[in-house]
Amino acid sequence: MATPHQPVSTASTRALAAACRAEIPALTRQLLSAIFTDNPEWTDYTSVPREELREGCRQYLTRILDLLEGAATDPERDDVAATIGRQRAAQGVPLEAMSRTFRLGGAIVWEALLDKAEGIQARELRAAGTAVWTVIDGLSSALVTSYRNAELEQVRRVERRRHALIEDLLAGRAHDASFAARAARELNLPIEGEYLVVAVRGGDGRPLHAGTEAALGALGIRSVWHDRVDATIGLVSLARHDSATVLAKLRPQVRGPGGVSPAVAGLAEVDAAHALALTAMRTVPWDATELVTLDQRYPEALLVRSPDLAELLVTRTLGPVLELPAKERDSLLHTLAVWLMENCSAANAAPRLHCHRNTVINRLQRISTLLGRPLEGQRSYVELSLALAALRLGDAAS
Repeated sequence: MATPHQPVSTASTRALAAACRAEIPALTRQLLSAIFTDNPEWTDYTSVPREELREGCRQYLTRILDLLEGAATDPERDDVAATIGRQRAAQGVPLEAMSRTFRLGGAIVWEALLDKAEGIQARELRAAGTAVWTVIDGLSSALVTSYRNAELEQVRRVERRRHALIEDLLAGRAHDASFAARAARELNLPIEGEYLVVAVRGGDGRPLHAGTEAALGALGIRSVWHDRVDATIGLVSLARHDSATVLAKLRPQVRGPGGVSPAVAGLAEVDAAHALALTAMRTVPWDATELVTLDQRYPEALLVRSPDLAELLVTRTLGPVLELPAKERDSLLHTLAVWLMENCSAANAAPRLHCHRNTVINRLQRISTLLGRPLEGQRSYVELSLALAALRLGDAAS
């Protein structure tokens, strides 16, 4: 019994199909003629050799007759139509052109059947028509499914190739001039000229707005973006713009914490820039939406690159304060941070802390007593500032 997808071929339909077998060469010529004369502007087979196209038409017409004669195959899963779909997708033939060809082929077969239908009753003829267009619909469905799957696989191959090229660039392969030239060509990037490398932390959400590469491209900024598990990496060319202009255009696209390397010369240097961009990114709190340059974060970057030393610095520099109850601890640390930001001026820090100058001085004396050291002096300023920065980085990462 035929499945719901298979045409129910009557004896008359099978007889008509068999009678048309000898005419397949003529039907093939007729289909080729129709392809290129019936609205030829809709047809783009320029990438297909003429003999290959002819053979594809012959196979398709033959398959229609096979199914009408009762071949036990579901047209929607037909291997012949699927193979044609895969081949034409690889050759870049538009799907619209293929679908049109299948419709033309169906009409040609139907006309050939009608020419053989002398003496066939109307009821049998209607059954033959139903069978023909059931076959055409099924084969067209097989064509579209195969074509779309082939397109998707092509996209995946391109993405895998692009992924591999960018990974190789970040690993330093662009020091090989021949590889750099090939990567630049395939990624549509200049070999020479300055680059920024951008790293934006991933996570549950998208680190960048969709279409960032296209949005930058529309502004004349050439870039490629590469998703990893922990971050999205961008290589941004400065061929036509300076860093400030590019960053101004890029910041609105960022949806998470990100870091930017200093500008480097050419693709050969993006591996070093990549490491610096990651370092800059790690100086930004996890829950922030901010894009910072390494130039803005050198002290924090030093701490990020030496986490063991940073932890030791916090413990040895601020340990006694950190052991206080939370309320007093937070008040003293905030006072110390504001005082340092205000160039160690209690008078300037007081308004920002919403308290009297003497209150600031008393808190600073309390800190000095707890730490067993004076707070003034260049060395103290540097150590305390770095310790507070390391503490903030540790809190942001926890």
